Amino acid sequence: MAEHNELGKEGETHAIDYLKQHGYRILHTNWFYGKMELDIVAEKDNWLIVVEVKTRSTDTFEHPEEAITLSKIKRIVIAANGYIQHFQIDMPTRFDVISVIPNKQSFQILHIEDAFMAPVN
Repeated sequence: MAEHNELGKEGETHAIDYLKQHGYRILHTNWFYGKMELDIVAEKDNWLIVVEVKTRSTDTFEHPEEAITLSKIKRIVIAANGYIQHFQIDMPTRFDVISVIPNKQSFQILHIEDAFMAPVN
């Protein structure tokens, strides 16, 4: 596995641990709708929370959360809609972003709740 893939998986593992420690119930990880993927789907306080995880080895050039483009947001929303339909979920939905950056022997985690809204078009 390429080094950047290993870093991404490790970042997702840390994001999952972080969410669990903060009272989130993890429903699915790496859930696919066609070729679109939801990194983490969780539930907390009767909300469905779709979490996009961005892991970078450094924030020198851009912060990980800045890598989420409008086209990426649209794909996340389409996949989330597929998830909601598939599991017949009837609860409000929120889109969060967790950025993960290695910091010496640990990881710096930034959780951005309600990071974006579903675009109208």
